[in-house]
Amino acid sequence: MEKISATNDNPPVADPVDTIAHWRRFAPDLAADKVLFSELVPGGGHWSYVLPRGTTLRMTALDDGANISVVLYSAREKLERYNMPDSLKAQHTAHYTRGHVLMSDMGRALASITADSVGWHDPLGLLLDDQRMLEKYGNRNFQTARNGMYRSGRDGLLIEIGKHGLSKRDLVAPVNFFSKVSVDDEGRFHFVSRHCKAGGHVELRMEMDVLLAFSTAPHPLDPAPAYSPGKVGLAVWRSGSAPKDDYCRSFRPENARAIHNADLLYLV
Repeated sequence: MEKISATNDNPPVADPVDTIAHWRRFAPDLAADKVLFSELVPGGGHWSYVLPRGTTLRMTALDDGANISVVLYSAREKLERYNMPDSLKAQHTAHYTRGHVLMSDMGRALASITADSVGWHDPLGLLLDDQRMLEKYGNRNFQTARNGMYRSGRDGLLIEIGKHGLSKRDLVAPVNFFSKVSVDDEGRFHFVSRHCKAGGHVELRMEMDVLLAFSTAPHPLDPAPAYSPGKVGLAVWRSGSAPKDDYCRSFRPENARAIHNADLLYLV
């Protein structure tokens, strides 16, 4: 894949070559001249991208009950990363949907949710780890898993951020897109099974140059007795950065400040 460089509003100046147009299967409404690349990610898979400011990632659930756990870091300075407490507190919310912004620990918008057909995405449920996976699903080897990926979300993300010089201490709380967790009056979490149906999608616009890593392992609170996470389709396209009348920018004053703070990094 060719290197993608960035300018202020039209970030990619070189298109990837030899890419398969998977996006035509799950995002046919996207303009062909704006799509950069697309992927089909099996359940339990993981990967990472460096995405320039002004690109948008569409995530589409290809199976009922899919989950994709996403972490974000500034690609310019990876000490700056997504901060879940600040993002939720600033926006007075305990879940994400269209209009919400994923803020860094330096008060800047890393990414904004610009489209959402699902309506609720979980920022609180954390990650499936090896111990919980073993307790819930048992031990499986390569042969019995029929060559399928059998890996916890935590391990998948550690592998991905490790490719970029990060380690366990750098793993932040993820956003579990497509999953819903409610909290009762006693403070107990309740997982909503099959909250997202196949075809549900959400779009994440990069407000900065972002290192994004993800895992499609099950949500840690998913009560399903078998390890059978759903597939996810990904498409990255040129969207441009947030305009003055952007919905996310005007959603809350805190969002406007966070996007403005990100804009300041790209004045020249």
